[in-house]
Amino acid sequence: MGQLILAVVLVVFIGVVLARAIRIVPQATACIVERFGRYHRTLQAGLTAVIPFIDRIKVEVDLREQVVTFPPQPVITSDNLVVSIDTVIYFQVTDPKAATYEIASFIVAVEQLTVTTLRNVVGGMDLERTLTSREEINNELRGVLDEATGKWGIRVNRVELKAIDPPASIQDSMEKQMRADRDKRAAILAAEGQKQSAILTAQGQREAAVLKAKGDAEAVVLRAQADAEAQAMRAKGQADAIAMVFKAIHEGKPDQRLLAYQYLQTLPEIAKGDANKLWIVPSEMNKVLENLGGLFSPSKDQARTDQNGSTG
Repeated sequence: MGQLILAVVLVVFIGVVLARAIRIVPQATACIVERFGRYHRTLQAGLTAVIPFIDRIKVEVDLREQVVTFPPQPVITSDNLVVSIDTVIYFQVTDPKAATYEIASFIVAVEQLTVTTLRNVVGGMDLERTLTSREEINNELRGVLDEATGKWGIRVNRVELKAIDPPASIQDSMEKQMRADRDKRAAILAAEGQKQSAILTAQGQREAAVLKAKGDAEAVVLRAQADAEAQAMRAKGQADAIAMVFKAIHEGKPDQRLLAYQYLQTLPEIAKGDANKLWIVPSEMNKVLENLGGLFSPSKDQARTDQNGSTG
C-alpha cells in the first residue's frame, strides 16, 4: 500500500515537473524567463523547455502593434484658450526585455509623455493654427515619443488627434463667423451672376441691333438693286418697243393721212387724266381734219383710174 502511494506521488510529481518544463509560446508573443530572480532569456513563439523550480516566466509581452486611446486632455493655446484634445497612439514593442525592465508601465509612461509633449507643442500655437495644423502636431508628437520610448523597447508608429474641441463660446463665435463668410460669399456670387447676366444681355441686345441694322442695310441695297434692274428692264422694253414701232412705221411707209389718223387717236388719251381741267385744241387741228377727210375721198390717181374705166 505504501509503495502504491509512493508511486502515485512520484507520477504526479513527474507530471507537474513536465508541465512546468514544457512551454508553448503563442505567435507574436515573447516570454521573459528569470532564473533565481534574474533575467535569463526571452522565449520566442513555439514549443520550448525551461528548468522547473529554477526558471520562472515573469511576463508575456504582446509584440503586435497596439492602439491606445487617451482621454481628452485640456491644453492651453498661445492666445490663452483652453481646448480639449483626444489622442490615439499606435505603438509596437520591439524589445521585450527593455519593455519589462526599463519601465514599470510603458502604457502609463506613453500616456503621460503624450500629454506633456502635446501641451508643449500646442502651447506655442494659437487656436486657429491649432485647428488647421493637425498633421504638423502629429509629426512633432510622433518624433518626440519615438525618441523618448526607444530606450524602453517601444516604437511609436503613428500619433493621431481624434478631436480638437474649443470652448463652447468659441465654437459659437466660429459658427457665426462661418455663417457670415458663407453669406458674404453667396452675396458676392449672386452679384457677380447678376453682373454677368446684365453684361450678356447687353451684348446680346447690341449684337441683335447690329445684325438688324446689317439686315436692314442689305435689304435696302437689295431693293435698290431690284428697282434699278426693274427700271433698266422697263427702259429696255420701252426702247425695244419704240424701235419696233419706228421700224414698222418706216417699213410700212405711212402717208400723211395715216399720221393724221393716229394723231386723232392720241388726243383722247391725252385728255383722260384727272388733273386735266382744260383741253386746248391745237391750231393744226384743221389741217389734220383736212388730211383725215382725204381718207374718205378718192385720191386723184384713183379718180383718174375710175374715170378711164367708165369711158372704156
